[in-house]
Amino acid sequence: MAWLSENGILVGLALLDGLSYAAAVFMVAVGLNLVFGVLRVLNVAHGSLYAIGGYAAASLGLFAASLGAPPWLGLPILLAASVLVGALLGPVIERLLLRRMQDREPVLQLLVTFALFMILEDLQKLVWGVQPVVFDAPLKWLGTVDVPFGTDVIPFTAYQLYVLPGVALATLAILAYVLRYTLTGRMVVAVTVDREAARAMGIDAAKVTMLTFTVGAALAALGGALAAPTVSLVPGVGASTIVLSFAVVATAGLGQIEGAAVAALLIGLGRSFAVYVAPEFEVVVPYAIMVAVLLFRPQGLFGVAETRRI
Repeated sequence: MAWLSENGILVGLALLDGLSYAAAVFMVAVGLNLVFGVLRVLNVAHGSLYAIGGYAAASLGLFAASLGAPPWLGLPILLAASVLVGALLGPVIERLLLRRMQDREPVLQLLVTFALFMILEDLQKLVWGVQPVVFDAPLKWLGTVDVPFGTDVIPFTAYQLYVLPGVALATLAILAYVLRYTLTGRMVVAVTVDREAARAMGIDAAKVTMLTFTVGAALAALGGALAAPTVSLVPGVGASTIVLSFAVVATAGLGQIEGAAVAALLIGLGRSFAVYVAPEFEVVVPYAIMVAVLLFRPQGLFGVAETRRI
């Protein structure tokens, strides 16, 4: 019975950790997918926006704490930091760099965005140094809750249980509603499906592209901001996140919003179970899931095979 109880707790912890991890990865992957759908550019520098969002949220939170701000203020600070990063960096990167890369070869796009990624990585070290940055006020303020699991009770942080999945679900619902039921969303879909036809219909494709990339950048920054209370921010945190986000995007299918949520959940749970059952396979499992999917569905779980236009 003790063995069953112990393993039941491990399964419960793996499920809870996987859910919270999937929520954070989804925020980055959905922004990456959204940007690719409109720009047709796979932006490697997206991971840097995640890291900068985390650093900005931590810096603003620590500054507010030094002024005596109450701990609950840390939650709106996370959102404010992501909006600030997206609004400041998104239009600049899209206008000065990515817009010029839209019709270029995919290899050149990857090289240019990778160069931008390296520049932003060095910029992070210049601004925040190489020592870990920690901002866990929201995590401590919300405390822990006891989660019933079978005959056992598992203590788990309320922040990871409610805030991370809640924000991810809200983001998914808002994006789905905007893209399907609003004029702006329909213009984004039109540009995604056929840019030339959208221009012929009078849609300003350049403005739609800038708006989409700004939203995608803010989502990446929001992912980093939400992760900030749960991890120590160190150089390289953006690199590991963008690689995992690529796995989520490839598994879901390029340009798939809802699919990114399912793929993030699969990969998050797979990685979490690996951590508890076979830690040596923690890094391998997400990519093993991706490879298994692509072997049978090269376009991803929810992707649609496209006919190449000549």
